[in-house]
Amino acid sequence: MKSLVLRSLMLAAVVFSAPAVAQEEIRIGLIEPLTGSVAYNGNSVVEGAKLAIAEVNAAGGILGKQVKLMIEDGQCQPATSVNAVEKLVQKDKAVLLVGAFCSSATAAIMPVAQKYKIPLITAVSSKADLTEQGNRYFFRAAETDALMARAFAKILAQGLKLGSVAYIGVNDDWGRGGVDEFNRDLSELGVKKAMVEYFDHGTTDFFTLLAKLRAAKPDGVFVAAETQDGSILVKQIREMGLSTKVFGVGSWATADFIKLAGDAAEGIYAAVPYASSMDAPRNKAFVGKYEAAYKVKPGKYGAAGYNALHIAAAAIARAGSVDPEAIREALHQTHYEAPNGVYQFDAKGQAYGFEAVLVRIDNKEPKVVATAPVDLPH
Repeated sequence: MKSLVLRSLMLAAVVFSAPAVAQEEIRIGLIEPLTGSVAYNGNSVVEGAKLAIAEVNAAGGILGKQVKLMIEDGQCQPATSVNAVEKLVQKDKAVLLVGAFCSSATAAIMPVAQKYKIPLITAVSSKADLTEQGNRYFFRAAETDALMARAFAKILAQGLKLGSVAYIGVNDDWGRGGVDEFNRDLSELGVKKAMVEYFDHGTTDFFTLLAKLRAAKPDGVFVAAETQDGSILVKQIREMGLSTKVFGVGSWATADFIKLAGDAAEGIYAAVPYASSMDAPRNKAFVGKYEAAYKVKPGKYGAAGYNALHIAAAAIARAGSVDPEAIREALHQTHYEAPNGVYQFDAKGQAYGFEAVLVRIDNKEPKVVATAPVDLPH
């Protein structure tokens, strides 16, 4: 009997001490594709996020507590990403969420964050209409396809002497959105649409699609693709002997893409919110820290994770508590000095104030050929 009472008292002590232990750290949930065809990019976001959290914790944490990054694999799949959010909120008690990379997955978790009234920051998802849905808990610390097209369509049309363009994109919300935005802006400049084709994530054989590209004979081909798909696609473009000028959005300026694509990456133009070659003191410092940690230069996704987590941590600190409403209000006061400029949010949660660049891959390095500010949306 005495043994049974003792065990009961010990169990009670564990149960009642659990909340106190949980309160010793501040938990931020991160949903990224860690497996599948977009894993190269999702893991880069995680690398940048971990670097930011390490810096925050080394400086004393937030509100006197250390920050713990709770990471879930959303696979860029809407249903999987929703399940990840449910776990992060219900079980892990995250006070803020970052994710979920692919625009379709982010769109799926937005109403879940709204249901729980938990702030959600996307570091990557660029489909323009995500910030047009009236979700008070959603913030985009990234460019939109519309902003990139507006910034660089004229430069591309004139610099590459584009009379006609073929459009190729991954068959999801982001790929279709990127094609639509660049097609619209280039068409307004008199550039004809030669063809539009979409492919599924994880495609390894593009030769049927590229036969259509050969027949279309465009001056250039716009591609919206991430690292794995994009590297295979451009290698097969060159294997077919096509000399068409390639430009687009996605992973083109990242070290992973350049390594996987090899010589096929040379000469590609990419419109991106960040490149390691951006000439600014804060960026040079960031590149040095990232290289020291991961033995590779950061690309747009590493920078995206780094920026989003610093923005999140600063908002929690300004809020002075882990109350989600206070954090949400504090996010609107963001003035974050990033490696690629200053991030602020408009009333809809869209970031502005930072720099975007057009780069050309030259000798395995992303060389900046044009810069444009991401202005306050109208």
